[in-house]
Amino acid sequence: MWEAQIDNRKLTFHLAGINNQNFIMRDEETGSWWQQVSGEAIFGPLKGRRLKQVFHDEIAFSTWKAEKPQGRILRPDEKTAARYAGKDWEESVARMPVVTPLDGNQPLAPRTLIVGISLNGEARAYPFDELKKQAAVLDTLGDTPLLILLDADGKSARAFDRKVEMQTLEFFAKLNSKPLRLIDDVTGSEWDFSGKCVSGALAGKQLKKIYILSDYWFDWQTYNPQTTVFTTQAILPPVVRGNSD
Repeated sequence: MWEAQIDNRKLTFHLAGINNQNFIMRDEETGSWWQQVSGEAIFGPLKGRRLKQVFHDEIAFSTWKAEKPQGRILRPDEKTAARYAGKDWEESVARMPVVTPLDGNQPLAPRTLIVGISLNGEARAYPFDELKKQAAVLDTLGDTPLLILLDADGKSARAFDRKVEMQTLEFFAKLNSKPLRLIDDVTGSEWDFSGKCVSGALAGKQLKKIYILSDYWFDWQTYNPQTTVFTTQAILPPVVRGNSD
């Protein structure tokens, strides 16, 4: 999600095409073409400029509704309902061929679903299958200590900086907690899936949210060629991509 303006100038975007299953948007004001995944202009007068990222979640409706009971829902336009993707669109997309050439040394299959995190020039992919193995994943990317959570639906993921008041915390899932609750190792305070402390000495504190991208491995690696891969056993190094001929 990106702000639709550059230098305080509002831009109006329309779909111009699709490149390897990523939208290419064209703005009416300058005719520049923009990549969906990076927010970067790749053609036209604004080539090289980037839109400002807007933080957002990709979570299940049930999770969002529980957290935002007064939240408003964008209703589909009944006049164009026939143009919306069907309920099986994920299965349909999964059958599409992958354009990006990948050699046989890949640690993951092209369409492996991952959570991608990029911080200060470093990138790491967290496969959903690895996240499902434990309720809370503790990791460090660069100088940032991370907490990555997967909700009970197995699809809603979030990441946080686990420093609070200059102290790095470790977290453990509270046994049999529904919804998910975490306990920190320093104060024994209780935290929820939104990264907020709900009880204990740190009640009311909020962990800093870290932007994540839920993506396919082939797409994430295309735009983050030096990415590492997280597994519960080790961090896999970047893959040196060879000749695809």
